[in-house]
Amino acid sequence: MSVEAQAITPTVLWSGRVISGLVIAFLLLDAGMKLVPIKPVIDAMQGLGFSGGSSQARGMGILLLACTLLYAIPGTAPLGALLLTGYLGGAIAVQLRAGNPWFSHVLFGGYVGIALWAGLLLRSVPLRSLLLPTHP
Repeated sequence: MSVEAQAITPTVLWSGRVISGLVIAFLLLDAGMKLVPIKPVIDAMQGLGFSGGSSQARGMGILLLACTLLYAIPGTAPLGALLLTGYLGGAIAVQLRAGNPWFSHVLFGGYVGIALWAGLLLRSVPLRSLLLPTHP
């Protein structure tokens, strides 16, 4: 089935935009908290095994901000989603290494990743046809 033959309803399109918007808002908030590393952020990072303090927090904030901005721009959204998937995978690994609870901490990056890709697939017919091929 060609891309043109796959119809996207306004409801599906707006659902994707809303989901993506929520993910973008959360990630921008997270990046902002790392860029202006307040004491709770530094303490949390040290609890996860990062000893570099504010410089590591700022570096991670810059990385997260760049990836999130790529995801927010429609033309670069697939690249942003791919980079954010790697970032969130690292977050899962850090939480697992720290021995934190599975459903609330370890898998949280996975929850964000699922929402990230769901929003993108709902709003992008070409990407959906590439990743979810249909049979004629």
